[in-house]
Amino acid sequence: MRVLVAEDDEVLAEAVAVGLRREGMAVDISLDGDDARTRLALVDYDVLVLDRDLPGTHGDEICRTLAAERSSTRVMMLTAAGSVKDLVEGLGLGADDYLPKPFEFAELVARIRAIARRPAAPPAELAYGDLSVDPVGRVAFRGGLRLELSRNELAVLECLLAAEGRPVSAEELIERVWDDDLDPYTGTVKTTISRLRTKLGDPPLIETIREVGYRIGEP
Repeated sequence: MRVLVAEDDEVLAEAVAVGLRREGMAVDISLDGDDARTRLALVDYDVLVLDRDLPGTHGDEICRTLAAERSSTRVMMLTAAGSVKDLVEGLGLGADDYLPKPFEFAELVARIRAIARRPAAPPAELAYGDLSVDPVGRVAFRGGLRLELSRNELAVLECLLAAEGRPVSAEELIERVWDDDLDPYTGTVKTTISRLRTKLGDPPLIETIREVGYRIGEP
């Protein structure tokens, strides 16, 4: 899952990003509304954690625009105001959920996962042959044995299984799994795929489609 945290309090934004990364999410940060709007135009984020009172383009305007464009990005709106009136206004702008500050981090994570499932609830399990992944529990098994995978390896495996045999390009994997800290010109994707193949064992499951990408299974 890729998340954009749009929050002008840099300390809070970094703390939220670090916590969400520990939960297996790829996270980018915007400290103002103009930067957030630019990133949203370039990246198909699963969830936007949006401070309502952003400098530059206001959070309300960003939320209103996403709703008008029927964007697939889910919006978790944050605000220092927690009245019922503010809640109604936030949801009326098109936010999927609304959380007043201060908040408990565990609640933020639970709400992000909940709204991320709304467009098309993910299956309880992704599977191919004797390979299975539990997206919620964030565990993978092959032949009944649990696989010791890194966060990125597990996320890549989820993307390949969710594609149901469709080849997934390196560019798509970068967009879905890694955040802006990754240099797209490195061999990170190839390295991750190689390690994943080793950990999955035999018979091999990940096929390389030359000049197209990677896939598991047949379309």
